[in-house]
Amino acid sequence: TFRRIQFTPDLLPSDLTGLAIYNQKTQDFEFRPGPLLTQILLADEINRATPRTQSALLEAMQERQITVDGNTMRVPRPFFVIATQNPVELEGTFPLPEAQVDRFFMRLEIGYPNAAQESAMLKRFERQATNDPLDALAPVLDNATLLEMQRAAQTIRVEDSIREYMVSIARATRAHSAIELGVSPRGALFLYHAAQAYAATQGRDFVLPDDVKYLAPFVLTHRLILNAQTRLRGRTAQDLIHEIVESVPAPVENP
Repeated sequence: TFRRIQFTPDLLPSDLTGLAIYNQKTQDFEFRPGPLLTQILLADEINRATPRTQSALLEAMQERQITVDGNTMRVPRPFFVIATQNPVELEGTFPLPEAQVDRFFMRLEIGYPNAAQESAMLKRFERQATNDPLDALAPVLDNATLLEMQRAAQTIRVEDSIREYMVSIARATRAHSAIELGVSPRGALFLYHAAQAYAATQGRDFVLPDDVKYLAPFVLTHRLILNAQTRLRGRTAQDLIHEIVESVPAPVENP
């Protein structure tokens, strides 16, 4: 199942989790589930909601459950959240709490399409009124297949040296003078799982150091908080992740 939520400043936590409503006929409270009880949740413009509402996602994203009025309900499996975010300098936006940001597996900056891609997009939608390309979308796999793929990714082999390489990268972010808050243990764990999944998509049953180097900017960048002096110099978290990845010695195969 798929649900989309348009985040706005007046959105309440109960609008996400659901709430209990008193039924006068039965003289009892009935729970009306919110859109969080789905498998794929699109949180559109997540930083337009207040931090209190954003935090309503924390339990679902970490524990795969929600609690309303003391009652705990499991979210369906598989479950994941896709969020879009406006630039923080736009009026009417709120920063995401650090705990919330840390629960997102990756952050991808899409940016603008190139000229050829933009032209192809216009051509694809030129007859949208009579032939909307979105109407042609069809499922490519079912729940059972996706869960099996997730289980298969967890069996990908990670050598001790590569695991220590990931730990060294995470610890280097915590010791860097330009970084106020480095990568959490959760971030290191997500990098580990991302490397396993990426290796599986490449047809391998083992992780390479290059997998870690490639994925680190996507998995770790959004978890860093830079100090004020670094921000004034115009340096970005992505710059620092690239610097750290290059400075930490990668494991090499023994001859």
